[in-house]
Amino acid sequence: MEQYEPERLSAPQLAAMRRSLTNGRGALTRRSLLRASGTGSLALGGLGALSACGIPPAQREGDAAAASDDHSAQEKRISFSNWTEYMDVGDDGKSRPTLEAFTKRTGITVKYTEDINDNVEFFGKVKPQLAAGQDTGRDLVIVTDWLAARIIRLGWAQKLDPTNLPHAFANLSAQFRRPDWDPGRAYSYPWSGIPTIIAYNEKATGGRKVDSVTQLLDDPKLKGKVSFLSEMRDSVGMTLLDMGKDPGSFTDADFDAAVGRMQKGVATQQIRRFTGNDYTADLSKGDIAACVAWAGDIIQLQNDNPAIKFSIPSAGYITSSDNMLVPAGARHRANAEKLMDYYYEPPVAAELAAYINYVCPVDGVAGELAKIDASMASNTLILPDRAMVAKSRAFRSLSPDEETAYEAKFAKLIGA
Repeated sequence: MEQYEPERLSAPQLAAMRRSLTNGRGALTRRSLLRASGTGSLALGGLGALSACGIPPAQREGDAAAASDDHSAQEKRISFSNWTEYMDVGDDGKSRPTLEAFTKRTGITVKYTEDINDNVEFFGKVKPQLAAGQDTGRDLVIVTDWLAARIIRLGWAQKLDPTNLPHAFANLSAQFRRPDWDPGRAYSYPWSGIPTIIAYNEKATGGRKVDSVTQLLDDPKLKGKVSFLSEMRDSVGMTLLDMGKDPGSFTDADFDAAVGRMQKGVATQQIRRFTGNDYTADLSKGDIAACVAWAGDIIQLQNDNPAIKFSIPSAGYITSSDNMLVPAGARHRANAEKLMDYYYEPPVAAELAAYINYVCPVDGVAGELAKIDASMASNTLILPDRAMVAKSRAFRSLSPDEETAYEAKFAKLIGA
């Protein structure tokens, strides 16, 4: 078999991932601190694994040989790996209502495991089997878009059979249909969306609305009370949008201009600091008046503090996603596809969304969600309306050289 050497991670890339695991998106809520608690030394071990070389690619799935290896018809089961607190739970605190209903309907049992604490650590666990063309013991996994892109690029995800995904194909929200790393969703379907927005404390702003990056960077009344995120794609992406640039097709010069714009905010002390999700305490107290924020955090903050508000800039906002993949070598692809499709049925999608509170990628769930909780059905951070969807933009995939250069420049900006 031809040897394939995946891109090594450069020092800036490794540093960016460590920031993410410590307090950035790697520690993003998933019903919050539970996810952050599992990083530490295991995560750094995963980072080392990511940079290994000399790995043979898995066979590209979807051909006749790969299809013949599926045992779904004979073995009515699935092994499903997910993040902590990323699945609905019954009133007893133990049952999994949607999973149990799936088994009752199909006869397919689901071994459900919350063994993903962060993307890098998880990839470190499964990479040796994937590299050797072996079954990881998992038929369905959920990973964030940048890692989904890497797994697909390496040939370590099975191509999906669209005939097993009629609901997913029909009901997938338009904003998630065509990521540049998986055009047409041949290998993945989103589990949830993660919007990056602007949040503010109405008391700290004196009742004034904050709704643009320009306001964050230029409003003298906000000086010293503004924060941006320490995740490059979120802060640079939001700044690019404010400059009238598309985060899906920007140039090196555009990137440099966005970093330069934030650098001015640092130099004038307009920006207080760059943060992971630790901005939430300062925002609640009013020490941060306005910031670039993650929607999942804001939904939770609003439950305790009515002064916390959010806005969607007219220029647009950045959206990333967590995605379902069937790993290469998995024995039960067809069964996994049935489960993926099941979560695109609006009643099921609504039940899941009511529990996890992230953006639901399934169209047509508003009426079903309203039966569960009318306030959630009207919350555009869970069910974006047409105007919000129209403003959604994804940060484009980066080449290894681009990521190294961009992360180095961003690290210098934030003092990392």
